[in-house]
Amino acid sequence: MRIIGGTYKGRIIHAPQLKETRPTTDYAKEGLFNVLQHNYNLEGITVLDLFCGTGSLSLEFVSRGALKITSVDHSFKAIQNLKKIYTDWDIKNAHTIKQDAISFLKSCNVKYDIIIADPPFTFKNTAEIPEIVFQRQLLNNGLLIIEHPAELVLKNCSNFIETRHYGKVNFSFFKS
Repeated sequence: MRIIGGTYKGRIIHAPQLKETRPTTDYAKEGLFNVLQHNYNLEGITVLDLFCGTGSLSLEFVSRGALKITSVDHSFKAIQNLKKIYTDWDIKNAHTIKQDAISFLKSCNVKYDIIIADPPFTFKNTAEIPEIVFQRQLLNNGLLIIEHPAELVLKNCSNFIETRHYGKVNFSFFKS
């Protein structure tokens, strides 16, 4: 895995093999960030990365100038590895939280410009994410992005805009 753009472009992300982790492919990540770069100013935004796993998406946002990143995952090993990367790369505007993503959303009182969620493809409650985000008003007139398999259809969820396809990966977009 590598950083595709921004100040850390080309840096390799070293991550432990985690049983439930399915890192976003470079192809899908490049497609996602092309859409974001052409439609949104990523500099100075606040980002919540749910199910952050390897931290690839968090690091991509940091590299592209996000002001503050919150990375959430239930895996101690994933959080420990991402903390080490933040320290090794001297990243001061990102922090990690070891917690179940749904529990975090239900207790969160902070608003973000972008919330990105990349749950395991076997996760049963993916469709619950937009409902919680919009019910709790966790976006600053912002964007929710959910990465999911093609067979999961999220177009009936609150505030759905569109789905983009990148190989076996889909990104569904929701706007507040």
